[in-house]
Amino acid sequence: MQFFERHEGGERAILVHINFRSSVHQEELEEFNELVISSGAEPVTVVTGSRHAPDSKYFIGTGKAEEVRDAVVNAEADIVLFNHALSPAQERNLERLLSCRVVDRTGLILDIFAQRARTFEGKLQVELAQLGYLSSRLVRGWTHLERQKGGIGLRGPGETQLETDRRLIGARIKQINKKLKKVRSQREGQRSARNKSSILTASLVGYTNTGKSTLFNSLTGAGVYAANQLFATLDPTLRRVYLPEGGKVILADTVGFIRHLPHSLVAAFRATLEETKDADVLIHVVDAHDEFRHERIQQVNEVLKEIGAESLPQIEVYNKIDLIPGREARIDRDESGKVRRVWVSAVTGDGMPLLKEALAEISAQMYSWRQDVDTQHNWPLSETEQNLKATRHIVLPMKFQSLIDRLVHQGIVLDEQRTESGDWMIEVDGEDEELEAVINAGEVKQLDPESL
Repeated sequence: MQFFERHEGGERAILVHINFRSSVHQEELEEFNELVISSGAEPVTVVTGSRHAPDSKYFIGTGKAEEVRDAVVNAEADIVLFNHALSPAQERNLERLLSCRVVDRTGLILDIFAQRARTFEGKLQVELAQLGYLSSRLVRGWTHLERQKGGIGLRGPGETQLETDRRLIGARIKQINKKLKKVRSQREGQRSARNKSSILTASLVGYTNTGKSTLFNSLTGAGVYAANQLFATLDPTLRRVYLPEGGKVILADTVGFIRHLPHSLVAAFRATLEETKDADVLIHVVDAHDEFRHERIQQVNEVLKEIGAESLPQIEVYNKIDLIPGREARIDRDESGKVRRVWVSAVTGDGMPLLKEALAEISAQMYSWRQDVDTQHNWPLSETEQNLKATRHIVLPMKFQSLIDRLVHQGIVLDEQRTESGDWMIEVDGEDEELEAVINAGEVKQLDPESL
């Protein structure tokens, strides 16, 4: 098989989007185009189509694959980007047919994350997600990891290049997990100290590119990088904000959410997302000028549910009112008089004093709100309380995708890989009733660790 080198950026890209649900087709395609531009690629042609189900060989079917091949030749494209998740076999088959590199939606988002990561923790999390993604693709070019490890001896002359790469990736994953465990321990200590204080902790959440970082800078003067692009902010940043009448709040700016955020990224960024989960209140930033804002709100709330933050108190901040003629800054309240929504413009500063007043009001209610959080929040158990089983390796067919997603979000999946057939092989360290039921029913395959 031919392998293709990764470029620095600026590649001419063919975009492929297949419509499986016509009601959201246009919205998804526009967002996909924004993702591609954010990655640094240049979209030159979009190939669309409709199918009832993916094709096992090419995902898009033979006829549509040949149409993409013609588009690659005519546009002299460097890369083909799919707005869908491809199995390793599908990706390889397409690369053989198209004679160029093929990247699916997960790979594209990972590439953007790799460009955005700035902190030590963020870079580790991105690399961990990349290694887990690439390990099933068995791409070459990972022998540089041997130097990072200070020299890893080969098993012998009979070992193939791909076996070497697989082993080096596995060793690097273990090394990263060890470092992240230390970072998570430090972060947990910091959160514990904040929880014992009387200072309100608020976390900015929202769909990517809604202006969270601009809002964060306007409130704190932190100078966090902000740009009109998807995932401009990746690493979490915490700053203290001083409120009217001497109050104060700790504000956290975190990565923006997106439709169909790959669950491997949710798992890799668990430590970062815990800044959201362990906040006292969520500030849900909404692009008031976005015609799809209600759908975006729903998608963000779905991700919050996945990470266990759905029960936290939440206020909405409708940002970018400067783009809406006649819209003025104001505070909307619910039937009980509590703050429900604040309309602001982070760019012009209009409404920012109102937002600080709203935060001060919420801070005054902090103790009662914290009591609600303690009773509703599913706080993680300690290792001794969890009484975990030994690590197991399990192969699950694609029909169990929802189960896999839930296990990942529970945090009991240590590693996951795609097999040649498109199934998932996961390493789990914990118990789940549904998983145990399908194992006992013989619906999934449990592997002997000695055979791996």
